[in-house]
Amino acid sequence: MRRKKRIITVAIDSPAAAGAGTQAKYIAKEYNLLYLDTGKIYRYIAKIKLKEKKNFSYKSIKKKINNIKLKSLSSKSLLTDEVANSASILAKNNKIRKMVKKFQLNCAYKPSKYYSGSVLDGRDITSVIMKDAMFKFYITANIKVRAKRRFDEFKKLKKKISYNEVLKSLRNRDNLDKNRKYSPLKKTKDSILINTSKLSKKACFYKIKRIMDRKLKIDGNL
Repeated sequence: MRRKKRIITVAIDSPAAAGAGTQAKYIAKEYNLLYLDTGKIYRYIAKIKLKEKKNFSYKSIKKKINNIKLKSLSSKSLLTDEVANSASILAKNNKIRKMVKKFQLNCAYKPSKYYSGSVLDGRDITSVIMKDAMFKFYITANIKVRAKRRFDEFKKLKKKISYNEVLKSLRNRDNLDKNRKYSPLKKTKDSILINTSKLSKKACFYKIKRIMDRKLKIDGNL
């Protein structure tokens, strides 16, 4: 009797600008997985809050979270500083986190039959959301490397900001992520460390792919 294949589940945690989103997209495309950038959910909620202002309520947002379309999370309107700052505040709200967690779990473990599984990236995916994921990665890079990457992104967008300002911002973000009360960023013992400081995007992906293919072949998923 042929053994039934398990869905492929990939959990990724990382500090900001380490390249986790890029790697998650590569993985999703290679293995036909649903991809969810969990940080975008908080930005989505933040955008609604900024728009509704006094009319914003937990009841209304709960309904909207349950009906989020993944395509709406790729909107460029979620990338503004105003939305980002509001999202950081909302991410500390335990009621909001519980609502978001339910949506994340559905994406992680109940993707549509079109997909072979899921890949989620964020700050608490390996430690809270997908503790039993088939693959768990902690993607990081030297903070100066991360600052240079983010600075180059801003230059392309013609945003006026200095490298030192970007570096300071990332240090503050790291401190907030690692020391927040709920679900702080941390590397779990069973997560595989991937340091992208000296790796190109493709080299990093091939390193991850080798790890995944080896296990998938053993488990009969390849």
